[in-house]
Amino acid sequence: MLVEILNIVAPVFLVIAAGYLAVRSGITGTQAIDQLMKFAIQFAIPCLLFRATSTIDLGAAFGWRMMLAYYLAAIACFAAAFFVVRYFFKRRPGEAVGVAFAALFSNLVMLGLPISERAWGVDNMAPSYALVAVNAPICYLIGITAMEYLRADGRGAVETSRIVLRAMFRNSMMIGIGLGFIVNLSGIALPGALLAAIELLARAALPVALFALGGVLTRYTLAKSLGEAGLIVVLTLIVQQAITLLLSWQLELPQATTRSIVLMSAVAPGLNAYLFASMYNRGTEAAASAVLLSTILASFTVSTWLILL
Repeated sequence: MLVEILNIVAPVFLVIAAGYLAVRSGITGTQAIDQLMKFAIQFAIPCLLFRATSTIDLGAAFGWRMMLAYYLAAIACFAAAFFVVRYFFKRRPGEAVGVAFAALFSNLVMLGLPISERAWGVDNMAPSYALVAVNAPICYLIGITAMEYLRADGRGAVETSRIVLRAMFRNSMMIGIGLGFIVNLSGIALPGALLAAIELLARAALPVALFALGGVLTRYTLAKSLGEAGLIVVLTLIVQQAITLLLSWQLELPQATTRSIVLMSAVAPGLNAYLFASMYNRGTEAAASAVLLSTILASFTVSTWLILL
């Protein structure tokens, strides 16, 4: 079993390591990494998400019990992170929210999808894609609401919400998901040549994104905020999965669905955790440290969760 688990997890993190070492050694420049990440986020990943959402069985994928199990666990970890950072680490309210957002926003696209695909197979990805489709709107709604309610400075809640909503509707991944839903619900038959082109781009999405993610991680450091980063690691790589698993049992989810959402919850925080903190300039160093440390340790914890599942 251990060899099987390594065959699932190791390739994903080896590609991340390749990107990290390529930048550290000077073989690949940071500008090239930025362009690779831009290609992945603006073109390849939207095609991957479009392909998935345009063909997914919406009724089967978007079960309320599945969403409840996953997001109740994520929100619980977000709340726990906020209170510990606020009252134990003595951070200001806005900083506590900026750090705690890393416990809410998992890297479902760049880590969750490739690991899930290798673990369960392409034909069993409906729950994973369903979570990806709603993750950004739900997490940003929670994070922005908490930030604007607790902080006393900066722009107002209405103005910030308007800016973020506009940015989300311009986001290439959200556009890919939205167009996929339109095709799915309308039953539009797309030309074969167009579908083939989308398929080619979709195949490039995950390996390019993983390599670029490794390069991006070279910019982060663990020198500061190690305590907060360790807290996020425990919550995102251990606690959230345990809560998700317990809720799945309580809600009597099918075994295949339970395995899918627990594994998706097991991945490290996404780069959006750092971007959210940067957007408000609150807790950026801690958020960056959390992303780096949890991504390094996720290779071990994900393997453990796969064995248990």
